[in-house]
Amino acid sequence: MGRKRVHGEETAEALLDAAERILEAEGLEALTVRRVAEEVGTTTRAVYTSLGSKDALITGLGVRGFALLAAEVAALPTTDDPAADLIAAAVSGFRNWALAHPALFQVTFQQRATASPEVRLRFEPARKEALEVLLGLIRRLHGAGGIGGRTVQEAAWQFSSLCEGLAAMDLRLATSGSQPDSAPIWTDALSALIAGWQRTSGSTPAV
Repeated sequence: MGRKRVHGEETAEALLDAAERILEAEGLEALTVRRVAEEVGTTTRAVYTSLGSKDALITGLGVRGFALLAAEVAALPTTDDPAADLIAAAVSGFRNWALAHPALFQVTFQQRATASPEVRLRFEPARKEALEVLLGLIRRLHGAGGIGGRTVQEAAWQFSSLCEGLAAMDLRLATSGSQPDSAPIWTDALSALIAGWQRTSGSTPAV
């Protein structure tokens, strides 16, 4: 029996599902057009038709990653406490997303740094949409006087960097089989960051 032929959006989603599984289980080296086609049970031609080259696969995973992250954070309830909402965005949004999609975390926050300029450019619209969700939360905190003398962009940079580092540690511990419940650690670290913003004026480094 020959391989099944599938086309269109459903095919693209199935191929990205397969690419995510391969990347998570075997790493970037194993992610090839042929390997993805075999995983889905289709032809390499179907992969090229639906998505394109290996760079296009990585782009698709990156776009999916940022879209899922933005949706995860945007779905959280809004309260009258902007600091608590920002922490929840990290703990219940970013952290849950990274633990559920370690391969997408790798592509969006780690692999993206070493990807070709063309691939990074294709990520940009989805990255900016995800960033805008974070910026909106920080603007609320800024409006309440909660980020000191920093700009919204500076606070977002610091907050995102801390989240990325915490997520990387979580995933490293997960692979060793000794991962504790990290939610309290995230909450404590991010609460300390926000408390520091409120107590200090910050500084803009010279360029």
